[in-house]
Amino acid sequence: METRITSENLHDSVLAYARRDTTTLRKEQTVQEALNSLRNQELSERIVYFYVVDDDHRLLGVVPVRRLLSAGLQQRIESIMVNHVVTVPASATVLQACEMFLKHRYLALPIVDETGKLVGVVDVQLFTDEVTELAQKAEVDNAFQLIGVHVALGRMVSSWVSFKDRFPWLLSNIASGIICAFIAGQYELLISEFTILVFFLTVVLALGESVSMQSMTITLQTLLQRDITWSQLWNAVRKEFATACLLGGGSGLTVGLVAFLWRRQGLASFSVGATIGLSIVTACLLGVLIPSAIRALRIDPKVASGPIVLASADIMTLLYYYNLGEFLLL
Repeated sequence: METRITSENLHDSVLAYARRDTTTLRKEQTVQEALNSLRNQELSERIVYFYVVDDDHRLLGVVPVRRLLSAGLQQRIESIMVNHVVTVPASATVLQACEMFLKHRYLALPIVDETGKLVGVVDVQLFTDEVTELAQKAEVDNAFQLIGVHVALGRMVSSWVSFKDRFPWLLSNIASGIICAFIAGQYELLISEFTILVFFLTVVLALGESVSMQSMTITLQTLLQRDITWSQLWNAVRKEFATACLLGGGSGLTVGLVAFLWRRQGLASFSVGATIGLSIVTACLLGVLIPSAIRALRIDPKVASGPIVLASADIMTLLYYYNLGEFLLL
């Protein structure tokens, strides 16, 4: 019976849990030759990927089982293999392997030594007792969630270390609050003459912050599952922009109508509603772009994105609110 990995084993060498009975292929083989070779071997119970090696057992590529079975029999292995292989160094710990599983979401990862030789394979199923059938998507998702718990446990640090990691990002909230106070100070005349703007200020800010956090959460989930590309980023921005327009229009219309029915000030009510629409669209876009930019800088987006997105959303919302109000009302 194979050993399961628990939170107590996070700092063990990943090699201690690797499968050594890896089934390998050669790049010069045809698919027909590879299949014939596999029929004559005693295969492991769980094979998701076949690894391609050279004469010195150095890893060259990987062939998913599904790709091998669907390829033409006369195709060469090198024509169907994936050349860029995500590998775990032989010196890695179980915790580091967990982090790689979380980042790439593969069902198995090859382990290579310093010369690039394949020395074993670590299977995601080793990390949890709850996964019994990896072919079921729900079970796979549960496995990666549990790996996330293992990673969190392995990163348990002192309160002082946590403070040093998190306080610098909270300074962005402090800075944004001070900036917002200065912005408000520039529009004292507007605020004194149109108190309706004060009444709805908290609603306007709350909507912008809520939408920015929703967009950021969706973006972080996407970044966690795979490496972001320009096309993925563009698709995310385009989708969020369409959603933001609907959210902004609906929210702005609702709040603007309430403001008009309450205070009977047409232009002021329009100003409140229009600001909500603009701020929600901007907040959605910030929630997508800022985490992606932080990820591109190799900074953990989960820690840094929240404060920066909220600070940016607040500042942009106030600039829209007071400038549009001044333009329409004074």
